[in-house]
Amino acid sequence: MFEALDLAPSNLVTHAVVTGMTGSGKTGLLFVLVEEVLRRDVPVLMVDIKGDLANLLLTFDLGDRASIERWHAGESALSPDGRDPIADACEARDLGLAQAGITNDDIAAFRDRIRVRVLTPGSNAGEPVHLLSSLEQRSPLWDGAPSDIEVARNALASAVSLVLRLLGRDADPASSREHVLLCVFAERRLRAGQSADLASLIADLDAPPVTEVGAMKIDRFFSKKERNTLAAALNALIASPSFASWREGVALDVRQWFTRERDGRTPAVIVSVAHLDESERGLVLGLLFDELRAYVLSLPGANTLRALLVVDEVYGMLPPHPANPPTKRPLIALMKQSRAFGVGLVLATQNPMDVDYRALSNAGLWCIGRLLTDADRERVVDGLASADGGVGDGASKKSVHDVLKRLGKRWFLVRNVHDATRGLSVAQPRHTISWLRGPLTRSELGEVIAKRDG
Repeated sequence: MFEALDLAPSNLVTHAVVTGMTGSGKTGLLFVLVEEVLRRDVPVLMVDIKGDLANLLLTFDLGDRASIERWHAGESALSPDGRDPIADACEARDLGLAQAGITNDDIAAFRDRIRVRVLTPGSNAGEPVHLLSSLEQRSPLWDGAPSDIEVARNALASAVSLVLRLLGRDADPASSREHVLLCVFAERRLRAGQSADLASLIADLDAPPVTEVGAMKIDRFFSKKERNTLAAALNALIASPSFASWREGVALDVRQWFTRERDGRTPAVIVSVAHLDESERGLVLGLLFDELRAYVLSLPGANTLRALLVVDEVYGMLPPHPANPPTKRPLIALMKQSRAFGVGLVLATQNPMDVDYRALSNAGLWCIGRLLTDADRERVVDGLASADGGVGDGASKKSVHDVLKRLGKRWFLVRNVHDATRGLSVAQPRHTISWLRGPLTRSELGEVIAKRDG
């Protein structure tokens, strides 16, 4: 007899790590976590690396063969033994959801309760995102209390860092003279109620509106020749056709993304970067995580789950030392700080050897699925042992390693520091409400968004 393993949403405040090889059921588990959090009216921000998180829009009624057939990813012809794969898929879904006690009324309520947005920076496949909106679209936060101005200043610093990284220059706010100078110019404009678009900053580099930066004369801090060189580089960036798509669309504003609409639906925001190359992806997500951190630090403290960030594949974002991509610093800061404000993180990977598990030591929930090699399993067990509470349940590393070797598909070893009575458990997630079609093409994404909006 199986026993239900319930997870309180507040358990995710202390973050979760999900790992497992391709085919282990990791994505299905992530969808179940997201669906259950949304069913409890908690906003979710999802980072989509592979292009399949928009499957959250595919929420069909039980027995809806037509929709399953349209979005079935496998073969649709009868098998040699005469079985109908579409009928089998419908039957498996209906049975799985029925076993979880989910009815058509529950599915309809889920659809009506959430508002799914698919944001696609650098592309119009979904909603494009203005990545420099902190510079080029003045925020009302600049007119607010000191705490609001601090949030606006942090967002501005992140946008300036992105610009400098695109130029191949030092983007560190603490050490980069270029960063300091551009922020001084931009903040001056924004506080005066003006725009700080790149063209305006070029004009300020040509004719500085200040005589000193800090305690130094501006020409000593940053010479005229250096300013001319920086202005020329910014102008080339503005003139680049490929850069234009990064400066249009909705504002990069997590606070606004998480704001409920008048109908009260819960925001489910998917930021899809599957179309970007690796370097572009790192820059965009570094900026996104910086923006999320600025939002988190503007919130009052909380012990309950206020919002959730889900990253379906953290590979390349949080590598072991000494690698330091733009995503690593803000992710580590979020792991350390956001729990105090009620914002949880769920970080998933199928590449445990390429993640800095020391950075994940704050995670209170671990879900470990099938892993391919002994090295992968040992790496995860070491990370589990370094997390709060150790391996758990008095188990040794070897015994946990042995359990992991025997795990089947869609089974996970679970360690939850909030469940002291259970310790380590082996669990299988319920069937997803969403139909897991897999990655959607641009035209397919447009189709499901149009159907939702229609």
